[in-house]
Amino acid sequence: MIKAQIPQIKALLSVPKNIVIVPHRNPDGDAMGSTLALYHYLKLYNHNAIVMAPNDYPDFLKWLPGDDTVLKFETQQEEGTALINNADIIFTLDFNAFHRAGHQMAEVLEPSTAIKIMIDHHQQPDDYAKYMYSDISMSSTCEMVYNFIEMLGDDDKIDATIASCLYVGIMTDTGSFRFPATTSRTHQVIGNLIEKGADNSQIHNNIYDTNSYSRLQLLGRAMQNLKVIPELRTAYMTLSQAELDEFNFKKGDTEGFVNYALSLKDIIFAAIFIESQQDQIIKVSLRSKGEFSVNEFSRAHFNGGGHTNAAGGRSDDDMPTTLNKFISILPQYKQDLNQ
Repeated sequence: MIKAQIPQIKALLSVPKNIVIVPHRNPDGDAMGSTLALYHYLKLYNHNAIVMAPNDYPDFLKWLPGDDTVLKFETQQEEGTALINNADIIFTLDFNAFHRAGHQMAEVLEPSTAIKIMIDHHQQPDDYAKYMYSDISMSSTCEMVYNFIEMLGDDDKIDATIASCLYVGIMTDTGSFRFPATTSRTHQVIGNLIEKGADNSQIHNNIYDTNSYSRLQLLGRAMQNLKVIPELRTAYMTLSQAELDEFNFKKGDTEGFVNYALSLKDIIFAAIFIESQQDQIIKVSLRSKGEFSVNEFSRAHFNGGGHTNAAGGRSDDDMPTTLNKFISILPQYKQDLNQ
């Protein structure tokens, strides 16, 4: 669909516009990489563009070029609302339903009369965008933004700054290029980004090799809490608010913890349950191998969604009730988990 609409989008972007670029709430590497890459591209055409994150994001992403220009809606609601209401175009990147930007921001985004353009690779998109580039087969939204710029005929305008932002999202959303959605095309794009100036070694160091002592202690606690249900090929971890506080938790500290559970031999389904007293929920992160869909599992039981092998959700119950629910549901999937 998007290829047929490219001439319209190119005409739309031919003169400077007020543009707001939005990632999902609790943005990750793909969300911030894609939005900041698009921001730098649009600035080349003198658009009045801004990245507006629903809330804050981990420190390991704050070296990204343009980080100092990002507006956080949660703490700058008045300014953010005015910018959305005055926008000619709103790009929504790495999410496909307004509620994924958080309730407060969704209430401002939904009634906006701005032209909306979606670029996203998650399943079951809502129908709110005039121009929708949605492809669940893609490795990441960053790879899609690369394709988007290429379709506009501007791949020659991808410089080291844009390339670095795009590299981050592709690297993180593919698990450093090991997940099934990583294709030969993904590697071609990555090669092109390195040629355009992305320093792959330094980017990897910035994202993965800056652990704090307290984060590693928190990982140790999560590993201590690891439980295995071998007959259902499932493993799960828990972290309570007290445990997060004990190890001085900062946003992003639990990123990737669930993958340790999934790395166990013969395990194809892994989960981590993290208590958030501030939000009064249990945050749920799910991972799988093969064809077991954690997207469908999360949508059915934990008010979430995502991809076949990576999804998130939440529970409004306390930790014991949430765990009892999870454990009681699993036998329904015994056949799928043991295929």
